[in-house]
Amino acid sequence: MSVTPEAPEIRPFSFEFPEAELEDLRRRIEATRWPEKETVTDQSQGTQLATIQELARYWASEYDWRKVEAKLKALPHFITEIDGLDIHFIHVRSKHENALPLIVTHGWPGSIIEQLKIIEPLTDPTAHGGDAADAFHLVIPSMPGYGFSGKPTTTGWGPERIARAWGELMKRLGYTKYAA
Repeated sequence: MSVTPEAPEIRPFSFEFPEAELEDLRRRIEATRWPEKETVTDQSQGTQLATIQELARYWASEYDWRKVEAKLKALPHFITEIDGLDIHFIHVRSKHENALPLIVTHGWPGSIIEQLKIIEPLTDPTAHGGDAADAFHLVIPSMPGYGFSGKPTTTGWGPERIARAWGELMKRLGYTKYAA
């Protein structure tokens, strides 16, 4: 990673989730007070109760956060303040010299976890049957208010403002040309 001298600080970022917090989350999910079943048999009143209950059961008893956490911790994480807000991002540089910088944004709602499966194939295409010319340096930010990025205290963090912030992030990383 290169940081332009005039750019604000880019700091390494790490995280920990104590087991007690995960146990508390499981307890709270299991203690959910459910509403009455919907009065229709389709999704015209929203997601059906049975679907949400099954999702909650999965999160409380089957989801393996520690497995996901290990995948996340194997990657380089950083934080930088842009427009008054801490922005978290993963920055994985390809071993291929002429890799194209690529910024990848998750959706609403969503998180950087959605992007984990693309990191290896895009940064090291030769290990996946591809060509070195198809390699990317990846920058994967957490959108404001999501994941490890700061939560905005004012309105206005829509697509245009986020796009400007991502442009600033890429500039701070020393990228003058990149794809999104």
